[in-house]
Amino acid sequence: MASKVSCLYVLTVVCWASALWYLSVTRPTSSYTGSRSFGSVSIVRKNVSFSNIRTRPINPHSFEFLINEPDKCEKNGPFLVILISTTHKEFDARQAIRETWGDESNFKGIKIVTLFLLGKNTDPVLNQMVEQESQIFHDIVVEDFIDSYHNLTLKTLMGMRWVATFCSKAKYVMKTDSDIFVNMDNLIYKLLKPTTKPRRRYFTGYVINGGPIRDVRSKWYMPRDLYPESNYPPFCSGTGYIFSADVAELIYKTSLHTRLLHLEDVYVGLCLRKLGIHPFQNSGFNHWKMAYSLCRYRRVITVHQIGPEEMHRIWNDMTSKKHLRC
Repeated sequence: MASKVSCLYVLTVVCWASALWYLSVTRPTSSYTGSRSFGSVSIVRKNVSFSNIRTRPINPHSFEFLINEPDKCEKNGPFLVILISTTHKEFDARQAIRETWGDESNFKGIKIVTLFLLGKNTDPVLNQMVEQESQIFHDIVVEDFIDSYHNLTLKTLMGMRWVATFCSKAKYVMKTDSDIFVNMDNLIYKLLKPTTKPRRRYFTGYVINGGPIRDVRSKWYMPRDLYPESNYPPFCSGTGYIFSADVAELIYKTSLHTRLLHLEDVYVGLCLRKLGIHPFQNSGFNHWKMAYSLCRYRRVITVHQIGPEEMHRIWNDMTSKKHLRC
């Protein structure tokens, strides 16, 4: 007899498929009304404040949690929290991660927490589908800002806020995206090393040294009045970076007094500069697409632009051929 979770999962997949087809074929794009509820769906709200912030914030991040998992962490804290930026329609990508590298039970004796980060969609049907998904898997966190490309910074800050508030005893945190393949063996055993003393004020990934793009046609356009400097501080590509859990609260608090930028990874770099934390370069983090090869993927930590089906193929190949040497 199928388990309750299996039945719910099958039902969710069917509902997702039906809803996405319906939305793509028949529904017009709805406009934001400013409502703070998911229609008739029950929501979980929890407001948080930090008492040691003495000056009035310019970015108070006063968004409420619409979906939350406040009890996700154990009392002693996990070894690693994985924060995955995703969008409402990416159910297949989330499920592929749950079934591959993001499975919290992959490493016996090493507690890992996986969370998917979203804002609020302008379409209530998609919000309801995410709510149902959350009730099955309990790995989704949502705040009531509009989920959009220009709000990616808010999404990352939500993750920082969640760690600082509900999982402050974690050792490390990873922020990544839903189209990233993560070589967890390299991440856990070669980079973070559970048997060693946890680092503090630690931040690493693929470090970029660059400046603002002033071309209005670019996806990464930065207006001069928003950022007048000619160079960005060193920052890690938002496709994947690692930091010690103490940095989550430091970045979140610093963001309250730092003018927001829509380029999430650049903004985190600005906060790090204010904190005097220098990100370390790690060549294992790749922010581009790499042609698959078992030996090549064994040497890296992250690879970009991996779809759900490919993620399964890579994971199955790497886990079934661990005995082969390169």
